Amino acid sequence: MRLPEIDRGDTLKHRVLIAMISRVSGLRLPDAARVAFYHQDFAGPVLGAWTQQTMRGPSGWSISERELMAAAVAAWNSCPFCVGAHGAIAVRGIDRRTVNAVLNDYQTAPVTDRLKAALTFNDKLTRTPNTLSAADAHTALDAGLTVADLRDAAAVASIFNIITRYANALGFQIPSDDDFDKSADMLIKRGYA
Repeated sequence: MRLPEIDRGDTLKHRVLIAMISRVSGLRLPDAARVAFYHQDFAGPVLGAWTQQTMRGPSGWSISERELMAAAVAAWNSCPFCVGAHGAIAVRGIDRRTVNAVLNDYQTAPVTDRLKAALTFNDKLTRTPNTLSAADAHTALDAGLTVADLRDAAAVASIFNIITRYANALGFQIPSDDDFDKSADMLIKRGYA
């Protein structure tokens, strides 16, 4: 059940802030941000800080690669909002045809063996986590990932396995491609926190 407070804001301060951000940006504030205002004890500062560190903190993965991993997790979890949002950011540094190929079938996509190994690990972490084992980590490391690379890739999968589920549960509104692009520009500049 979607609460009206998510759309309009649960306090006068949040209602004004949502209206102001929407007016200044020229687009409807995405539901992900609206949830962060509404449910601050869950989707607010703590989740925002974890997402910021995972997606924008120091890493051997580029921002576009991490965003592509997030979009892939979203695709595996059938979350069109997150596929659109994170795919729109991934194309800022990765060719759109490559992003689409990964989202269609990463195993045949024209990406590095290193990225394919991370996606393989994250696929299993997302779809069949009970079968994930140390052997899967060793396979990823043998494919060229460092321990830090694997940890960072797993962090992307972990956080987006949470985010995609609440996006689906709350029925996030799917913006237009133009609005996804505008939101992508904001997330590149401002980050997630």
